[in-house]
Amino acid sequence: MSTPISLEEFRNCAGRVLAPSDWLEITQKRVNQFADATLDHQFIHLDEQRAAATPFGGTIAHGYLTLSLLVHLNSQSALAPEGMQMVINYGSDKVRFLAPVRVGSRIRSLQKVLDVSQRNEKKWLVKLEVSVEIEGGRKPAMLAEVLMLYVLG
Repeated sequence: MSTPISLEEFRNCAGRVLAPSDWLEITQKRVNQFADATLDHQFIHLDEQRAAATPFGGTIAHGYLTLSLLVHLNSQSALAPEGMQMVINYGSDKVRFLAPVRVGSRIRSLQKVLDVSQRNEKKWLVKLEVSVEIEGGRKPAMLAEVLMLYVLG
């Protein structure tokens, strides 16, 4: 969990690299549950035998599952300005899926603060560059620029 920082430190944290998240294992059960929730039942995610015959060599996570896990992964080292009431996902400017996440592998997120801009007295927009690493992988699973709206009390 993140340690609270002063508003002044929060305001001036562009360029700051945050601590990496913990590793998270991508299980077949999680992939199956995501498939059911999104109605995306493509065989490369669910059928281990058929997926083994593809260049992936086995089942892989949905790209959007990896993206959705940023909520959990990024929260482990997120900025926490004093007086924060909530943080809202505001969107993303860019998302690229660069490498498949094989079921059974572990991922983690790395974040860099690109920009912090004040919207009004209580709202701040933070732009983060996020990379999702695959443990032992040569390239990231995903690169994204995500926007978070911080609401202060």
